Amino acid sequence: MRQFCHLFWQLDRSGGTGERVAALAAYLAAAPAADAAWALHCLLGKQRRRLITARRLRQIALEATALPAWLWEASYAQVGDSAETIALLVARLQEPVEQAPQEPALPEPCALDQSLQAWMETTLPALAALPEPEQAQAVLRLWRQLAGDSVLVMVKLLTGTFRVGVGNGLVVRALAQLSGLEASELQHRLMGEFRPSAAFFEALLQPCAAGAASPSRPYPFLLACPLEPARIHDTAPGDWLVEWKWDGIRGQLIRRREQGFLWSRGEELIQESFPELLQLAAALPEGSVLDGEVLVWQQGKAQPEAFALLQRRLGRRRPAAALLRECPAVFLAYDLLESGGVDRRPEPLHQRRGRLMALVQACAAPALRASPALPLADWGELEPLRQGARHMGAEGLMLKRRDGAYGSGRRRGSWWKHKLDPLRLDAVLLYARNGSGRRANLYTDYTFGLWQEERLVSFASAYSGLNDGEVLELDRWIRRHTTERFGPVRAVAPELVFELAFEGVQRSGRHRSGVAVRFPRISRWRRDKTAAEADSLAAALALIPA
Repeated sequence: MRQFCHLFWQLDRSGGTGERVAALAAYLAAAPAADAAWALHCLLGKQRRRLITARRLRQIALEATALPAWLWEASYAQVGDSAETIALLVARLQEPVEQAPQEPALPEPCALDQSLQAWMETTLPALAALPEPEQAQAVLRLWRQLAGDSVLVMVKLLTGTFRVGVGNGLVVRALAQLSGLEASELQHRLMGEFRPSAAFFEALLQPCAAGAASPSRPYPFLLACPLEPARIHDTAPGDWLVEWKWDGIRGQLIRRREQGFLWSRGEELIQESFPELLQLAAALPEGSVLDGEVLVWQQGKAQPEAFALLQRRLGRRRPAAALLRECPAVFLAYDLLESGGVDRRPEPLHQRRGRLMALVQACAAPALRASPALPLADWGELEPLRQGARHMGAEGLMLKRRDGAYGSGRRRGSWWKHKLDPLRLDAVLLYARNGSGRRANLYTDYTFGLWQEERLVSFASAYSGLNDGEVLELDRWIRRHTTERFGPVRAVAPELVFELAFEGVQRSGRHRSGVAVRFPRISRWRRDKTAAEADSLAAALALIPA
């Protein structure tokens, strides 16, 4: 465990990609195989299980240090990370205290001398299972053994929020350097869930481990880049497959070893939320993997704001019959990654597309549809075609090279996305609160309002879109123009206007304004407008599709 904590701080404090890859490779080469597997599980974000909540650990820390709750809130506002705040509070427990002489006690074995595997499989689960009084005592005993840096790692492991700024790509690069395997092969082996063990890590690095792969394992997703028109105008329109860019849940539908699976792009199994798609997987030929989009499909087309409708079903193990009727799901397939148990990704897209169309036709299932190819004879037709996307319940267009293989991640030049211009409204700044992480000392999370008759109604919140200089300027303005405080939130004088951009708007009974927007962000600071010139709630309602 001591070596893993050292790795954490190497990664956190390193300024360069090369240093981080080298640190990862060195750790994975030296660590026992079971520890290396658990390290991968944490670094890749697979460790989502929360053993003890941050709220519970905060309670234990406050009771042990006799500090008031308001001081915690003030400290958290400055630090911006609950695990780091707890670690700083716990440092008070490690300060030497003068005590009366006592009989010398046998020293406890240091927890840092245990393996990472022992921590993850024994020490921390046992801690989480204790009743509250015993749990508090055991947590305090463990904290007193650890240095402040190690407390932070422990808290992150307990709360399941282990993030250290290392993307999956860096981990794969380190494994490739260690094993000599291709990064693409390692990416595939690491897709989906896995049980950390010495056997898993050893198989991961073996040249011929693919045969032992889980039948559920998806392929790494190929992602699109924003369109760069100069990169395509020297090519013929016929070189590209043009499709709608759908607004649903990207996924892979899998049929292997007489089992069906549905993975989201976030590497989560979601088939229990979509039982009709699990039935569809059972109807696919053995050894099939489809890439596509889960959509709500009614009246012969995708429904606007399909993603928001699908959110109602995610996480439900047995969706009610009424919900299945209200939000019927289909799998709109646009690529075939595997057929007959053979990896088809190296084949050109036009061949994969031909196989896909034959499979969809043979399957003849209502819940399976092929994403239609759109006609494009001249580049001048591209923009009019894009403008029709919203009518189809789509976000824009996709352009895919017909001769391109199916890679992984963002491969510039293979897939382009040409999204619709965002919707925009001018809104008034009403509230602000502290950001998190390096922005914990700044007001960077904002709530905006629109006019409803003669009053401003909260409409949307956004925290991105301003540059660092604008953030500092706005932070100073907020501090000078605060009118009320509600805990960490400040109400400000309704004077500043900002243009908000967002992908869609729909009615919502959960919001005071009666509407909800998707992916709101600040597009510019409207210094040329007064609050009276901001948009109205009626203007937002007018943007909702009929």
